[in-house]
Amino acid sequence: MSPRSAVLALAVVAPLLAAAPEARAAGLKVVATTEDLAALAREVGGDRISVESIARGYQDPHFVEAKPSFILKLHSADLLVVVGRELEIGWLPPLLQQSRNEKIQVGSKGYLDASLNVRILDIPQGQITRAMGDVHPLGNPHYWLDPGNGRRIAQAIQAKLTELQPADGAYFGQRFADFDKRLAEAEKGWDATMAPFKGTKVVTYHRSWPNFVERFGLDVIGYVEPKPGIPPSPQHTIDLIGEMKKVKATIILVEPYFDLKTPQSVARETGGKVVVLAPSVGGVKEAADYIQLFNYNVGLIAGALKGGGK
Repeated sequence: MSPRSAVLALAVVAPLLAAAPEARAAGLKVVATTEDLAALAREVGGDRISVESIARGYQDPHFVEAKPSFILKLHSADLLVVVGRELEIGWLPPLLQQSRNEKIQVGSKGYLDASLNVRILDIPQGQITRAMGDVHPLGNPHYWLDPGNGRRIAQAIQAKLTELQPADGAYFGQRFADFDKRLAEAEKGWDATMAPFKGTKVVTYHRSWPNFVERFGLDVIGYVEPKPGIPPSPQHTIDLIGEMKKVKATIILVEPYFDLKTPQSVARETGGKVVVLAPSVGGVKEAADYIQLFNYNVGLIAGALKGGGK
């Protein structure tokens, strides 16, 4: 979000904040920065909370345009759940400041950084420069794409909801236990589906999938982007095609918000297939909740690999 858009958003919403009523509905009001976090909060909170997300599941969560409605959501929130690891660094800080809600500021009781309770991959070592592309200095923020991390996020949300609303602690605990059981059962199915493809070499567009591919035993041998956030160059594309042919990689995993022109060109040259996955809950209608997100992605990948990438 640019400084100009931040100022414009504040100018629009400031009178609305001043006029906002103090009366609140029963139950905690939770705002999550992404649909994934919102979905996990719904699993745990049930009907004792209300949940809204800022980024939509089909959007690139690195880039979110400021809207006055976002500030209003944050203004009335009891709890803010964030991805962290600087995923939201380009747009959340000004919205949070403009919300005028002390309860959800960084370090406050109503602020939950979900990344503090999960396994983080790709933490860079040594000095980081702009020449490296859009590297996340605190590690890869797409950690929710490992169901084990989803479980940890849900448990952290359970603890925070219980802290904020102790009278419903037993309810939140029961909801988490039910989700944990359903997730564990789903994992057995996913593991069985992906077991024949363990070690399969794949390419991804962006570095969004390290947690996912590690969890399901896939091997990323290259990226459509030469560096994170850097558009593919002709020479890099030629090199990638050569590497894919060399190791017989036939699957290119792509997020829906990236241009498919280069991946499709690479697929034609290698006899491969572009698989557009859902990186977040709500990215497609079939991925309406957290478990469905993995049902959808595992099904797509397994179907593509069974077909040999053709």
